Parts: sequence; C-alpha cells; structure tokens
Amino acid sequence: MVRVLFVCMGNICRSPTAQGMFESLLEKEGLVDEIDVDSAGTHGYHVGKAPDHRATSAALRRGVDLSQQHARKVRPNDFERFDYVLVMDSDNYSLLEAICPTEHQKKLELFLDYAGYLDVREVPDPYYGGDNGFEQVLDLVEAASVGLLKHIKQTHL
Repeated sequence: MVRVLFVCMGNICRSPTAQGMFESLLEKEGLVDEIDVDSAGTHGYHVGKAPDHRATSAALRRGVDLSQQHARKVRPNDFERFDYVLVMDSDNYSLLEAICPTEHQKKLELFLDYAGYLDVREVPDPYYGGDNGFEQVLDLVEAASVGLLKHIKQTHL
C-alpha cells in the first residue's frame, strides 16, 4: 500500500481538493485498494470541520465528492506513516521541513512538482478570493494528480 498525504494550511480548501481529486482518479483507474490518501493542515484552525463550501461546490461540478472529509492537523507520526507528504506551497513546506525527522525529509515535496509542464510550483490559497480561485485550484491539482499517479505506477505498482 502506497500512502499519500496532501497538506495545506487549514485543510479546508487546497489539500481536501487534492485528496478528493486524487481519490477520484484512483477510483477511475481501479487503484483505491493500492493507494491510501489523506489530507491535513499545518495549522489547527478548522479541525473537525468539513471542507469550505466553495471548494466542495467547485469539486462537485467536476464530479469530485469532498463531503466525507474533515479537517485535521498534521501529526508527528504522519512523516513515518506516509510515503509522500505533498505540500501546496513553500510556506507550509518550510513549516513541515522544520518538524520533519531527518530520515523522512525526502518524503516532503511540493505537489505541483508532479505537474512538470506547468510554470507554477505552488497551489494558491483561494480562501480569500472569489470562485475562480477554486476552479484554478482544481485545474492545478488535477494536472499534478495525473503526474503523481503516473509516478506512483512507475515506482511502486
């Protein structure tokens, strides 16, 4: 079993969207029993809450269901438990890098590095913007999800 953790700041917009998009892709590919997916935040602002309603609505328009997710904060054992800790932006990457044990540092990556053809490396936080920001997040995480799955197939399956 390959384990993937998506991380943003509050775990209500970007990382749950990435989790939902990647799970949807796994379902289409018949790989839900091969790859375990979760998401978390670097901050505990929204622990236990559902994803932002705008993220949920935007995802549903693309057939991606986020309704079963609830925000949680990154836990120390996540670095050991997950094979990939994929971060949405460099600020949250730095926060994780500071608390990640040395032996697990190689698991930390910016998620958009798996969407190699894009000119952007960070998924922007749509929380304070309009609905277009949530659509942009979906576009970016979809591209990175395809690249990540290709990588995991080549490396692990």
